[in-house]
Amino acid sequence: MAKRKIVGLRWWIIGVVMLGTVLNYLTRSSLSAAAPTLKEQLNISVEQYSYVVAAFQACYTIMQPIAGFILDNIGIKIGLAIFCVGWSIANMLHGFAGSWQSLAFFRGLMGMAEAAVIPAALKAVTEWFPAKERSIATGWFNIGSSIGGMLAPPLVIACITYYNWETAFVVTGALGFFWVALWLMFFRTPDEHPQITEEERQYILEGQEESHKNDTSKPSVKQIMSRKEFWGIAIPKFLAEPAWQTFNFWIPLYLSTVRHMDLKEIAMFAWIPFLAADMGCIVGGYLSPMLMKYFNVSLLNSRKLVVVTGSICMLAPAAIGTVASPYTAIALFCVGCFAHQTISGALITMSSDVFPRNSVGTANGLTGMAGYLGATIFSFIVGIVASKIGYDPLFICLSLFDVVGAIIVCTLIGSSVPTGAEQKAEVATA
Repeated sequence: MAKRKIVGLRWWIIGVVMLGTVLNYLTRSSLSAAAPTLKEQLNISVEQYSYVVAAFQACYTIMQPIAGFILDNIGIKIGLAIFCVGWSIANMLHGFAGSWQSLAFFRGLMGMAEAAVIPAALKAVTEWFPAKERSIATGWFNIGSSIGGMLAPPLVIACITYYNWETAFVVTGALGFFWVALWLMFFRTPDEHPQITEEERQYILEGQEESHKNDTSKPSVKQIMSRKEFWGIAIPKFLAEPAWQTFNFWIPLYLSTVRHMDLKEIAMFAWIPFLAADMGCIVGGYLSPMLMKYFNVSLLNSRKLVVVTGSICMLAPAAIGTVASPYTAIALFCVGCFAHQTISGALITMSSDVFPRNSVGTANGLTGMAGYLGATIFSFIVGIVASKIGYDPLFICLSLFDVVGAIIVCTLIGSSVPTGAEQKAEVATA
């Protein structure tokens, strides 16, 4: 019996991808929500907490290009399911940690498994969406990162309040198994999905660039890294990612130690910046096609303008240390989260714009590795500097990093998408 066709199936697909991203970032953000409790019960210092955070980031950094390569070769259906099972189990194991060292070990395992989520999500967008809709689709799956961060404080603190911190990690980890079942049941490529209409299949195919339609080659890592567009994405990600990781892992601890909020206040307010981040994902996703439609700018120029807009907004968090009210500080965190997600969505989408679809996972993994390398280095700096001279200089640095990143994007990324022949010629002369 033939399955019923679903109109607009690509949006249902991205909805499933977004749900996976929500659960990925829910587990990722569980640590920061539990940090004040872990700091007390496991006797963890601020510097030791930074080592735990850095363990995740270092393993994530190393694994991103490997995960992207695996996804490019075995496909995202089976690949992402395997990685999701891995990060769910690793998160549940956090509940068995008895020291910062064991917590860092389990955190590292989770970082290795979670490295697949963004390359897989972008690969799904590349397969399921025409070029003009990719930034919108990326914005919608990327919203999952901030929804996960938004859900973590109330859910984790509720588990801690009514049960214990160990239960919080088991609960947030176990949710991933339900998503894996949904993913395996529902996801297929457009060529294979029995519920896609022929009209939608043709719409997707006709909206793909030449390199996505006709180029079946798989460039090597060296060939990908030899292109200036790669560095036009990788360096800004290196500069931008420290802000998002700081917001994800340090906001609850900052509110506890600097603004002297208790657990209930943190549960009430720590999720709000991630709601602003959701808006950044959506606005950033729709801003690019609006610029193309109403101002007649090219695809890549529209992405660059989104990055520039986000970098200007990122100047707000530099003032966090100058405000007396903790609620004003939270408002500035909101602006920062909004700004970062507009930047992040544009940079992620650029990988699908300038690289053929058979290498998108690998390319995004490599640029993601650059981003998490920056985040890992910055986490060590936060752990050392925050306990000695405070957070204020760090917030200023985060703001300036994105301004520099915007300049680099505008310098190294051209105004038009290179054709397949141009990409090969650029690699050959590198």
